[in-house]
Amino acid sequence: MGSSLPSFGSLGEPLRRYYRRVPSLETLSAADLRQVLIRFRDALRGHQEELNRLNVYPVPDGDTGTNMTLTLETVASELRTAETMDEVCEAIAHGSLMGARGNSGVITSQILRGLAETFRPTDSIGPIELVAALRRAADAAYQAVMRPVEGTILTVARETAEAAENVTPSSLEAVLLAASAGAEDSVLHTPDLLPALRDAGVVDAGGRGYTLLIDAFLEVVSGRPIPESVLGDPLNIVRAHLAGEGIASLRYEVMFLLEAPESTIDAFKAAWMALGDSIVVVGSDGLWNCHVHTDDIGGSIEAGIDAGRPRSIRVTDLIEQVEEEQWVRDHDSEDNSQSDEEQVATAVVSVGVGIGVNRLLRSLGVHEIVAGGQSMNPSTAQILEAVERCPADSVIVLPNNKNIIPVAQQVNALSTKRVEVLSTVSVLEALSALFTYDPDSDCAVNLAAMGSAANGVRAGEVTQAVRDSSAECGPIKEGDWLAIGPNGIGSTATSAAGAAFALVDSLVDEDSEIVTVLVGTDARPAEVERLREHLRARHPHVEVEVHEGGQPLYPYLIGVE
Repeated sequence: MGSSLPSFGSLGEPLRRYYRRVPSLETLSAADLRQVLIRFRDALRGHQEELNRLNVYPVPDGDTGTNMTLTLETVASELRTAETMDEVCEAIAHGSLMGARGNSGVITSQILRGLAETFRPTDSIGPIELVAALRRAADAAYQAVMRPVEGTILTVARETAEAAENVTPSSLEAVLLAASAGAEDSVLHTPDLLPALRDAGVVDAGGRGYTLLIDAFLEVVSGRPIPESVLGDPLNIVRAHLAGEGIASLRYEVMFLLEAPESTIDAFKAAWMALGDSIVVVGSDGLWNCHVHTDDIGGSIEAGIDAGRPRSIRVTDLIEQVEEEQWVRDHDSEDNSQSDEEQVATAVVSVGVGIGVNRLLRSLGVHEIVAGGQSMNPSTAQILEAVERCPADSVIVLPNNKNIIPVAQQVNALSTKRVEVLSTVSVLEALSALFTYDPDSDCAVNLAAMGSAANGVRAGEVTQAVRDSSAECGPIKEGDWLAIGPNGIGSTATSAAGAAFALVDSLVDEDSEIVTVLVGTDARPAEVERLREHLRARHPHVEVEVHEGGQPLYPYLIGVE
């Protein structure tokens, strides 16, 4: 296995020989600690793709680097106004809790929280405080996970702390060099503990990300530069793994912030234990960051409602995300012959979710796709980053959801580019608009043509009620299928197909020409065929296009032009 694993070089003699030596810091001040976290954020940015490519556990969805980076972005944002040690530690603890994304992000938040809780009572950080902080960080990470798995970032954090404890704490540099050696050795042995890593021929992505934290400490303390990202063999190794059988059986990742008293948390955790795995519930003072892999989205959210008030709910289809990650990599490699930086007059950024949806968006000329949708609203920062990556000075953003429109509208003020938001409330509107998009035309010309096309679409969706409620159409029971049109919930049905029939009947009129159906992950093939037959029988004058959208939660997205 040794030859197939990446070599990180963070302790290699040649590297240590060539870095410019500076006097080591004897203690770390609040400003120094802030700089450590900023450099950790910067290192994660630089290594994001490497970590994503290493990611095969618990699901090979290629997002560990992204999630760890986004977590640190929030920390860095909160650190801007922090000056004292107490303020810096509060920013680290609160920022990491609020910004945590995915399993790796939540565990990272607890590692940082452990560090912050140890450092907060001090005016300066010496070697003894650092050793104690590394131990507390490792313990906090283990306590956050309900079913700890060895061979992950948990193991690396623990063995790093042990390495630091086994050296005489004569200086910060001495402790950090021991910690760095322990971290790298632990990472390289993660495949010995976790079969998924061994089978894929890679090390643990989260553990590798943790080594960058130690590297950031070392850079601030002694001037040793953080090693450059290593890319190469892991890409092909992970791609091969993506094509194999290593995908976890639990399909969805559910995350939310939960406002709840501590007295309800044990029962909440017990409810989740019966519903899934990779469970992480962390927080205090009535605010908890919650993460689970499950097949029962509704039940997972209902457990949160029973405990308190869940908000910022995000649901990700893990299996679809794996397939999408592989498709995007293949797509990007196919496009390498064409310069990614080839300038166009007008570029397009679209919000989307679902491998089929994203393929359609890409095929129609979208330059950047921001993952998001209902219950998965992206941030302004995510849309801004996508805009900045576009090879154009003018960018049109397609939010494809009414809740995302105001978020997208903030981007223009934050960018040096001209950013226009076409207020699409459905991906069906976006697809119609993109048929008129011309990358070589002026932004205003594109905006007018795309807006006209989008306005010619009447779109709706089918989804399932997660609780009892009521609407203008009458009472709604948990489990009912909802036909949601431009004016809200129009009717309910006992099956997804029944709701789809009612929806198309409400959308199609005598002037309709084309009906487009995007089929989601929960749709049944037999129901899809019944929908085709229904359209042929009831609306023979329309042309019907059915595409595999792969979107979660909505078996059918339907647009009529």
